[in-house]
Amino acid sequence: MTQIDESMDSWRPAGAPIQGGGHQSSVWSALVRHPELALTLLCLTQILCWTIMPALVTSAPPGDVVEGFMWGREWVLLTYKHPQLPAWLLETSHLLTGSFRWPQYLLAQLVVSSTFVFVYLLGRDMVGRTRALAAVLLMPSIYFFGWPTPQFNHDFAQMPFWAAISWLLWRATRGNGALWWVALGLVSGVGLYAKFSTGLLLVFGALWLLCDARARSRLATPWPWLGFAVFLGVAAPLVMELFRIDFLPLTYVAGRDGWVLAHRARLYYIGVQLAGLAGFLAVLAISGLLRRPSPDEPVSQEAPVEPRAFTYLLWMGLGPAGLVMVASLFTGAGEAWGAPMYNLIGLVAVAGLGKRLGVSEMRRLAICAAVCIVGMSSAYAAIRSASCNVFGHMVSVCWPAQLMSEQAETVWHENVKGPLGIVGGDSGLAMLAGLNAYDKPSIFTGLDMRFAPWITPKRLQEQGMLLVWQGSEEPPRRLVPWIKTFPVKTVLLDWSRQAPPLAINFVVIPPGTSDLPSGPPAEPEE
Repeated sequence: MTQIDESMDSWRPAGAPIQGGGHQSSVWSALVRHPELALTLLCLTQILCWTIMPALVTSAPPGDVVEGFMWGREWVLLTYKHPQLPAWLLETSHLLTGSFRWPQYLLAQLVVSSTFVFVYLLGRDMVGRTRALAAVLLMPSIYFFGWPTPQFNHDFAQMPFWAAISWLLWRATRGNGALWWVALGLVSGVGLYAKFSTGLLLVFGALWLLCDARARSRLATPWPWLGFAVFLGVAAPLVMELFRIDFLPLTYVAGRDGWVLAHRARLYYIGVQLAGLAGFLAVLAISGLLRRPSPDEPVSQEAPVEPRAFTYLLWMGLGPAGLVMVASLFTGAGEAWGAPMYNLIGLVAVAGLGKRLGVSEMRRLAICAAVCIVGMSSAYAAIRSASCNVFGHMVSVCWPAQLMSEQAETVWHENVKGPLGIVGGDSGLAMLAGLNAYDKPSIFTGLDMRFAPWITPKRLQEQGMLLVWQGSEEPPRRLVPWIKTFPVKTVLLDWSRQAPPLAINFVVIPPGTSDLPSGPPAEPEE
C-alpha cells in the first residue's frame, strides 16, 4: 500500500487556504500535524465529560451495573446470562477506589476511548493518520458511543475487542511475524469473556481470511495456527464452564428472543439502529463530506484507499450489523446488541469520501465531536436529574442505593449478631440493598440456585438471608414460602424532591432456619 505523507500540506486540497487567525490557525495546524495529540484530547474529553456528568446526578448505578458489581464479587467465570469479564472489571474498579458512585463511569469511558484508539490504529494502516483521525472524530456522533455508555455492560465491554480484532487481523495478514497472530488469538479469546457475540465478528474474520487470496496465503505458514491454538487455550475454560452449567446462557438468549418477539414490533431493532446513526449522518453533512464538489474545486492529493482495504472495512465494519438487522426481521434482537458493530463505520465513510477531506472539513469534524461529547453528556445529566427530582419519574439511577444498604444492615443487625451474608427477594432491589453494605452480601438471584451457584443450602443454613421487596407489606406470592411467620419491617426512603418516599420491606430469615424451600420459586420473577 502506498505510504501517505501526513504533513499538513500533503492532505490539504491544493490551493485551499488555511482558515482562521494566526494563533488559532497555528494551534489547529499543530493538532492536524500530530493527529495522535488530537486523538488524546478527544479521549480525555470523552472520559472527563462522561465520567463526571453521570456521577454528579446519579444516586445509584444503572441496573446492569449494579448486577455486574454484585456478580463481580463472586468471581465466577460464567453466569446464566453471560461470561463475567465486565463484572470482574467492575469489581476491580471498586477494589481500587472503594466507591460504587463513579468508577463504573470511568471504566465505561476507558472502554470507549480504547475503541477510539484501536479504530485509529486500523485507520492509520489503511487510510493514513489524518483520515484515521477524521474517522474517529465521527464516532462521538454515533448514539452507542455516548448516551447509553454510563450503563457499562457486556454490549459495551465488547467494543474495544471488536476494534482490536479488526486491526490485528488486518495486521497479521499483511506480515509474516508470529506476534500479530498470537496477539489476535489472545484478544479473540479474551473477547469471548466480554460476551459470546464476539464470536459473530470472529466468524466474519474467518470468512474473510478464507476468501481473500492474500490473507489465505498466510495459512501456509505456521503462525495463523499458532494464533488459533492460543485462541483455543484461552476460550477452553469458558467452553467447559458452559457444559458444566448445562448451557444456561443459551436458554437465557432463547427467553430473551421470545420476550422481544412478543413485546417489540418487527422493525423495532432496525429502527433503533437507524435512529442511533442519525447523528452520524448529520455530522457527515455538517462537515461537508457529503456535498458534491464543484468541477473547478481542488481535489485532495492523498493516495486512494487500496480496494482490498475498502472491501475489508465494508465486510468487517458493516457485515455483522447488516446480518443482525436482517435476522431481527425473523427473530428477537436486543436494541443494544449493535453497540460494538459500528466501530468501523467512520472509517468506511472516510475511505469512501476522503477525497473531499480538507482543513475546513477537519475543523468541522473536531467541533462536532466536541459538541456531541459535551452537549450530550450535559443533556444526560440534566435529564436524569430532572427525571428524579423534578418530575418524580423513577429510573434506575434514582434509587437511594446508599440509604437502602444502610437500612438493610440496620434491620439485619437488629435481629442477627453475625454479618449479612445473603440478600434476595426482588432481585433488583436486593442487589441495591446489598451493594453498599459493609458486609458485602451475595445476591440470591431469583431465589434459584441455578442462577446463583454461589448460594448453597449449607450456606443458607449457616448465614440466613435478608428478603427485600417494594410496596405493600403483603409479600409477593413467590416469597411466601420463604417468609413463613417472620415479621415484616417496612421503611420509607426519600429519593425525590417531588415524589413520595419509597416503601421498602425487609424480612430477616435468621441463620439456622429449617425447612427452607429447596427449589426455584413457584412463580418466575418478572
